Amino acid sequence: MGTLAECAAAAATTRSVPRGLLETHELIRYATLAANSHNTQPWRFQATPNGIDIRADRTRRLPVVDPDDHHLFASLGCAAENLIIAAGAGGRLGRLNLEALQADTVSVLFTNASSSEGDLYDAIPSRQSTRGEFDGKPVPASELAKLAAAAAVPGVDLVLVTERSQIGHIRDLVIAGNSAQLADGAFRRELKNWLRFNPHQALASADGLFSGTGCNPSLPSWLAPLVFELAFKADAENDKYAKQIASSAGIAVFVAQQNNREHWVAAGRACQRFALQATALGMKHAFLNQPVEVAELRPELARLVGLPGRRPDIVMRFGYGPALPFSLRRPVAAVLA
Repeated sequence: MGTLAECAAAAATTRSVPRGLLETHELIRYATLAANSHNTQPWRFQATPNGIDIRADRTRRLPVVDPDDHHLFASLGCAAENLIIAAGAGGRLGRLNLEALQADTVSVLFTNASSSEGDLYDAIPSRQSTRGEFDGKPVPASELAKLAAAAAVPGVDLVLVTERSQIGHIRDLVIAGNSAQLADGAFRRELKNWLRFNPHQALASADGLFSGTGCNPSLPSWLAPLVFELAFKADAENDKYAKQIASSAGIAVFVAQQNNREHWVAAGRACQRFALQATALGMKHAFLNQPVEVAELRPELARLVGLPGRRPDIVMRFGYGPALPFSLRRPVAAVLA
């Protein structure tokens, strides 16, 4: 049986800081630390003569919560952004090539030109989605400006919501979406399939949503499915989300200008850059994607953030709070194409 200490040690290994120039293996390791839905890690990497290809791993897609693969391609964008930033730290300029996107592939091409974003690079190993309460402290305007600047990716609009009544409206959409999802048996089965209820399960898979990263108790594997069905109820989860949102400094909503794969990738890149800048500034973040995952709620969210007629892509709360245990990542050997 695994222990929490063993999970922490495994997470530390995948998040260690390399010395010197990042070779292909280390670039890929840094790419795997990107945000992704349910921690499915839906990618495979292949070195090419001029860079690295990132291919969607459709065996890890989420057909219920993500039926059109929106989150999958946003996750590829997150990984590509980590890869580009990490390459830049080693003196190589990374350029995104989407010519093979219809074949489920995002390519990062390298040149010898110098490009470095030191703060974002340094934040890659310590970035995490922190599923806990924050301290409610507001973010200064100067730091909000830095977040917006970091997330400025062509084709994506970022709306930063810090006014409490508007945050309350988004909270209501999150709760409505969460209630709808938890009433759906297929959603619950898919989510349960990606939950890791104890350190042994987490270490065995090195993926999924480990209870320990959210300060939830570990449960024996034989008991966990029963407890999940009995205790995982909408009212309790909605109360938790309401408290987490109330403790946050603000909410970031990413809205791509078009609803297609190219712009889903771009939204992922913007989201990852925002998360890294937040980490560099000592902030935490966590996703609140229920209003974009429940299609019926998207129009109201789009109107709420002043972009009617568009499809919102990603919702993220941010603020200041304590660090929690890191999620695990599969080793590089397991994600090579």
